[in-house]
Parts: sequence; structure tokens; C-alpha cells
Amino acid sequence: MAFYYSRRKLKPREEEEGGELNIVPYLDILMNLIIFMLLSITGLTAFGALNVSAPTYGGASASGGQADPDAPKLMLQVLISEKGLYVRGNGKEAAAPEGDAPTLPVLAGGTYDYAALNERLVKIKAEFPQETKVIVAADPNVPYEALIHTMDALRETAGPTERKLLFPDVTLSTL
Repeated sequence: MAFYYSRRKLKPREEEEGGELNIVPYLDILMNLIIFMLLSITGLTAFGALNVSAPTYGGASASGGQADPDAPKLMLQVLISEKGLYVRGNGKEAAAPEGDAPTLPVLAGGTYDYAALNERLVKIKAEFPQETKVIVAADPNVPYEALIHTMDALRETAGPTERKLLFPDVTLSTL
């Protein structure tokens, strides 16, 4: 009885001799993931952008006109806390109330009264028509949406017929 061995079975394979790992498919996957991540990150940055300007110092106001050096400065501040909205400044409408009570307390549903804030700011703007700056500060526990809605109420009137800029130069601060 004769046994025949195939040359194919006895000959060792060439791929097993080298022992090298083919990493080209892994690099292809890695490059595709990097490109996908870069494209998705650039698309998301537009959603998180806040239109906030740095404060300007000097004699001219941001509206382009000349500021009166003898005019009283408002120094308007809006503080957002869990208790409500605090509006502080030098004007009679922005004068701080007695005690630690917020100017506009939180409503019964736990939301802030942005319409009342906007009405108060319209009165303050009537008292200080040349003023464009406001400083906004928020507690760390305040939701991000509250900050955005407050900034919207600060910037323009909510009237149905005419939209007018109130305090467009918003500066963010910390408490």
C-alpha cells in the first residue's frame, strides 16, 4: 500500500513564515472615524455659540454716538438665581429692593418671568437711553436655557409691532 503525500500539504505556507500583521484595514477604519468625528464636531459648534461681546472702554458708546461724560452711568446687572431674577443698577427702576428678595421671583411653575423682565428693562432703557451695556451673572445650578432666555429679554423688546434693541452689549460674569 502506497501513500501519496501532496506537495501542497507538506509545503509550509508563506503567510505563516512572515508572522506580520496586516494593519491597512485598521488604518482605513481609523481614518474614517477621525474624519467623521471632525465633521460632526464642526457641525455642533454653531449650536453652542453665544453672541456675547467683550466690554468696551472709552468715551463713545456702542451705538456710534458720542457719550455725554456728565451723564450718570447705569451699571446694570442682572443676576439669575434659583429664587428669581435680580435687577440691579443706579436708576430708580433698577434700584435694589430692601432685603434679599429677588426683583422678579420665580413663578409658581418654577419658571422665570421673562416678560416682566423685558417690561422692567424697557422702563430702565427709557430712563437711560444711551446705555447699551449689561452684566449678566448666573448661579451654577441655573439651567442653560434660563441664561439664554434672559439674554434674549435683555437684548430686544418683545413687542409685536416694533423690535427695538435694549441692551445689546451683554457681558457674562460669575457670582
